[in-house]
Amino acid sequence: MLVSHSPVPSPTVCPHHHLQSTMASEAERTFHRFAVFGDSSSSGTEINNKNFSKLCKDCGIMDGKAVTSTDVDIVFSKVKAKNARTINFQQFQEAMKELGQKRFKGKSVDEALEGVYKLMEGKDPATTGVTKATTVGGVDRLTDTSKYTGTHKERFDESGKGKGIEGREETTDNSGYVSGYKGAGTYDQKSK
Repeated sequence: MLVSHSPVPSPTVCPHHHLQSTMASEAERTFHRFAVFGDSSSSGTEINNKNFSKLCKDCGIMDGKAVTSTDVDIVFSKVKAKNARTINFQQFQEAMKELGQKRFKGKSVDEALEGVYKLMEGKDPATTGVTKATTVGGVDRLTDTSKYTGTHKERFDESGKGKGIEGREETTDNSGYVSGYKGAGTYDQKSK
């Protein structure tokens, strides 16, 4: 730590400031992921009420006790512009400050916000089941070969780059069996 020898007290820098900006960018990523969820027309800069409450639910901000869906709706309506149907990240932060205060009673606004951001960190919109998408964005999601099964996974190499026609088995197996049927000729042994 630098100690200044001048008698003038240096302005105190909030130790959480850096933390908060990194937390905010994490939260912003989560915000974007939820903002575009199920809304292909969304640019990810604004979130609608439905996805806002989904975010609150999926991240555990809405716990059904301190923060209910009603609280979430009220806060959303409060921070959005009069005729708007969505809120941007700035307004979202305002909303999170309010919800954070409810969720983390007795904490300062900043601590509560930090608590909310911690809940949001690395979260993705939950679809049915608990699949964790690592990347977001149509192409990344579609080329994530770990999600592919069967013959489709042959169509990409490890890096997720499409192999084009070579990756499709149908073109290589013309033995008269069902195209792409791997076990050609093994059926008889299996049925005994």
